[in-house]
Amino acid sequence: MKFLPWLVIYLMHMFRKKYRKYLSSDEALIKLRHYCAYQERCHQEVRYKLIDLGIRGNDLEEIIATLVEEGYLDEERFARSFARGKLRNNGWGKYKILQALRQKKISEYNLNKAQEELNVDEYQRVLTSLLKKKIKSLQEDNPYVVRQKLYKFGSARGFESSLLNEVLNEVIEQ
Repeated sequence: MKFLPWLVIYLMHMFRKKYRKYLSSDEALIKLRHYCAYQERCHQEVRYKLIDLGIRGNDLEEIIATLVEEGYLDEERFARSFARGKLRNNGWGKYKILQALRQKKISEYNLNKAQEELNVDEYQRVLTSLLKKKIKSLQEDNPYVVRQKLYKFGSARGFESSLLNEVLNEVIEQ
């Protein structure tokens, strides 16, 4: 019988998970320092990583507290960095960014700090460039249909309707 590739991968994953060597608290702390130094992380991501490494209970909370004290883990810094990155690199709007941060269990205070990070000029420039790029890809002659599709595209990206209408008027006039 010929094994299917997905079956082999599944069996390897199950074998690795069943016979995994769990780390001590000190080993996990060293590993998490590298994990947090590589890129900004939120508490939830670190918590999931620790659970995956086999650390639970008081050890988990102590490691998180140590990472916060040492400056490896900072939710405000994470929220600001996340918002900047998603706007610049992914072209996300405010609503989509805030929703993603809420899914990561970021506090309201840090959500407000992330909102402050979104520069109004850059925000509008990103939306304008996205809509200009999208309008080139549309093969529609009817201006109402074009406007509807662009509006849907912008709202799916998380941009607010008032700004979307304002920028749409500018883009369609050109």
